[in-house]
Amino acid sequence: MLEQILNSNLIILAISIILITSILSVQFSVRINAPSLIFFISLGMIVGGELLGLVSFDDPAIAQLIGMMALVIILFDGGMKTNWQTIRPVAFPALSLATIGVFITSIILGAAAKLIFDFSWPEALLMGAIVGSTDAAAVFAMLQGRNITKRLEATLEAESGANDPMAVFLTTSFIAMITAEGNGIIALIWDFFWQMGIALLLGLFIGKLGSKALYRITLSSSGLYPLLAISFAFFAFSVSELANASGLLAVYVSAIVIGNSGLKQRNAILRFNEGFTWIAQIGLFFILGLIVIPSDLFSIPIILQGLLLSVILMLAARPIAVFISVAGMKFSLKEKVFLSWAGLRGAVPIVLALFPMLAGLEYSQLYFNIIFFIVLTSVVIQGSTMQFAANKLGLVTSDDAIPLHTMDLLSVGKKDLEIVEYFINDKHIVTGKSIKQIELPDKANIILIIRHGETIPPTAETVLQKEDILYILVPDDEMEILNKKLAANSPSNGEG
Repeated sequence: MLEQILNSNLIILAISIILITSILSVQFSVRINAPSLIFFISLGMIVGGELLGLVSFDDPAIAQLIGMMALVIILFDGGMKTNWQTIRPVAFPALSLATIGVFITSIILGAAAKLIFDFSWPEALLMGAIVGSTDAAAVFAMLQGRNITKRLEATLEAESGANDPMAVFLTTSFIAMITAEGNGIIALIWDFFWQMGIALLLGLFIGKLGSKALYRITLSSSGLYPLLAISFAFFAFSVSELANASGLLAVYVSAIVIGNSGLKQRNAILRFNEGFTWIAQIGLFFILGLIVIPSDLFSIPIILQGLLLSVILMLAARPIAVFISVAGMKFSLKEKVFLSWAGLRGAVPIVLALFPMLAGLEYSQLYFNIIFFIVLTSVVIQGSTMQFAANKLGLVTSDDAIPLHTMDLLSVGKKDLEIVEYFINDKHIVTGKSIKQIELPDKANIILIIRHGETIPPTAETVLQKEDILYILVPDDEMEILNKKLAANSPSNGEG
């Protein structure tokens, strides 16, 4: 009994140390402009069985389960923060990159794998399919806080959020071919449209259901709203997968629908999602690091073969796929070059590399090692130079958007109130107008103005200026009206 308690306490101690180390590594990675997921993976490899031997883990089934749950959390957070008004103009090129781009990348990389390895064509194309998609976790993390032009940022985010289903479909299809469980090309085409179409419909339906529930239901504690929101994400994933549709696509679509609707406790939901997403990323990459055998991963053959495929991916497969996918879509040459370079690989290819293991394929360990090495090189080389590339190509911009954020304040009786944080710039129609000239909802009040770091007590005669930050107190039942009025007054406005 005492020994069991001691073991439990040691496990809790180990988890706390891992979390503290991982969180501190995030700050360190920001300082040196390196992707934080490298530190999470490295930590898993260090404490794993072959090096320190503190944790022994080699179960691909559990790793795949943890990976898919983490991807649901990451995609839901990314979708919640996606402003539909921002991505709508780039929806078609992003969709083209997420489908045609992934397919072309997979074919080119598969052909390269056929030349490098002693693979059959289905086996070679499987390797291309596994690493064919960009990764939402890596892309969202690397774009956060960057001053890359909004059009490119929106395109990359939408592509990374929507291209996982194509990679999953191709991966499972080629595995079925290898194991002789496929049903022919016609069946594959039908399966593709079924997976995408049903996932889109389910995502829209569950997103609408979730947004109405989060807006209309009054819960006893503000902490329950984020839990209800994330529950809809897992609900969308599981229902879609049970319907043989793409659960990841359903999650991303439902998250966009929920994030772009009027919500109670929006700030609480977003802050919870942000923290939960960090936990998911730390746990995911740590587990993936544990399952790696460093002596195999960094053996000479894997390094040489992995580097060769990485170079082909970064300098040939991805650029060709980008140039074909966005042909005729008014992207400049510099923008196409940046889209080519910013195609980061990350958690998704590594999770997909577990599928051959679960299927018992002959070269499953080789797939995993090569894909893992490709991801490492992509994140280190492309991830650390993304901002540099944007600067050199002249694709950076000042942040002139007008984000709208909310923070939950208090409950007075049964009336929930929120504070809306609203930024003004020179493009905004209220600039130069007095407060009494602004048509706010009846019960909404500007309670504070921040101007150049100074607090300004608002009066009816106060004239709003560029770079003012307004704090508006508004009841939940008028939040939607306020959002519409502010959005109507500012086409560039986006919800936080």
